[in-house]
Amino acid sequence: MKLPRRKFLRLAVGAAALPVVSRIARAQTYPSRPVRIIVGGPAGGSGDFHARLIGQWLSERLGQPFIIENRPGAGTNIGTEAVVRAPADGYTLLLALTPNAINATLYERLNFNFIRDIAPVAGIVHGPQVLVMHPAHSSKSVSDIIAYAKANPAKLNMASGGNGTPGHIAGELFKIMAGVNLTHVPYRGEGPALTDAISGQVQLMFVSASPSLEFIRAGKLRAVAVTTPVRSSALPAVPTIAETLPGYEAHAWAGMGAPKGTPPEIIEKLNGQINAGLASPGIKARYADLGLTPLILSPADFGKFVAEDTQRWAKVIRAANIKLE
Repeated sequence: MKLPRRKFLRLAVGAAALPVVSRIARAQTYPSRPVRIIVGGPAGGSGDFHARLIGQWLSERLGQPFIIENRPGAGTNIGTEAVVRAPADGYTLLLALTPNAINATLYERLNFNFIRDIAPVAGIVHGPQVLVMHPAHSSKSVSDIIAYAKANPAKLNMASGGNGTPGHIAGELFKIMAGVNLTHVPYRGEGPALTDAISGQVQLMFVSASPSLEFIRAGKLRAVAVTTPVRSSALPAVPTIAETLPGYEAHAWAGMGAPKGTPPEIIEKLNGQINAGLASPGIKARYADLGLTPLILSPADFGKFVAEDTQRWAKVIRAANIKLE
């Protein structure tokens, strides 16, 4: 049976429109059940804080629980791989962090490629690490540290949360640019390293802003400089390392990712809701108190941000010949 040409064209146009209608309907009904946010670190860590803060906002705005699931291990790689292997349906998300950019070069063999296998959804925040020293040490500025280190090679101990952690990589970049030899002392986590920095067992440390602020404000640690190109709102009197070493930059960041192939309309919906949360007075105030800046970006721009950070740390890792223990 032959269809009249006009009727055939109407049917063809209607069939072509079905995928568009289906995508719109899928975005409108998402989420229809609980969503998991996988965090590749332990409960109580900085990544956990970001996931819970944004997860609560998304739960309130989208009407379904956003459940935080901690999968620590292998420098966030265990949690990341769990998301890479999950269905690309928007119901499993990744709290992406600076270590994801570092690990792409640090680990010679991974079962995934972070840039290829995780779709960028939204940025959350970025902010400085802080170069801190025990208050008893004579060095009070970046220039003092460089002068002391050059006069006393390898006599300054630099603590970190472990080989290849953001604090370690930031310290290695400092060593390269300042031309100094600091003795790296890796710990099993940032918490134990911070404890020994406070007690004076080690002299200096590059540490995340959020866990160090209370000790800086209490006078238990001296904040020498921050690692971002501009000063931190939480420590406005503390200079940047770049003021002494032009071009120095190291920041920590957090964002949201999803398995490759997640429908773009779901990614766009999540991006819009997360960005709205970051612009809300309550979340802005929480982050400002920690010296962190909301990272309000489109999915494409967040992907570009991550790719550039991955390239930046690859150069440092190779130049410093950083290896895992």
